[in-house]
Amino acid sequence: MDLILPLIILVARIVETTMETIRLVYVTKGHRYLASGIGTLKIGVWVISTSLVLTNLDNVPGILAYMLGYGIGTLLGMTIESWIGLGTVIVRIFCTKDPEPLIRHLGKLGYGTTRINGSGQFVPSVAVLLSMVPRKESGRLLAFLKAKYPDVHFTIEDVSTMSEREIYFGRRPERSIRGFLGCG
Repeated sequence: MDLILPLIILVARIVETTMETIRLVYVTKGHRYLASGIGTLKIGVWVISTSLVLTNLDNVPGILAYMLGYGIGTLLGMTIESWIGLGTVIVRIFCTKDPEPLIRHLGKLGYGTTRINGSGQFVPSVAVLLSMVPRKESGRLLAFLKAKYPDVHFTIEDVSTMSEREIYFGRRPERSIRGFLGCG
């Protein structure tokens, strides 16, 4: 019976912090209505969990549950956010060898690539390949690069704003409830 209150606090805090983590992602990606809805629900859970702790300050397990819930909620929120894979990234690939085979390979996989030629301090020539990729696809692209082209270097950068013409893999994304949720 003594563990029921800490368990309620723990679960509420996990839910609240998970929602806050996901809400922040939607805020940064410009999904204002979804972020607002999540924030409204989140604050309700926060009021409940915080009031349970503040009205029971002599309950040390409850305080520890509140603290632990924050950590677990953050991890869970980040995990869920990675599953959602919201947004677009730019993958920058630095190639010191002939980049044409890699460019052809990327094209066959459906990745459009822009090539910029340059030189570096330690190499006479380098090709910088840029690909705009849906974030959900970045893992597949990186796995391909690591397996087939381990000598290239790459960086990944989140795109915060882009033109309305979002075409990936030769097709326009479908408009649906999944797009509203940031999953489409």
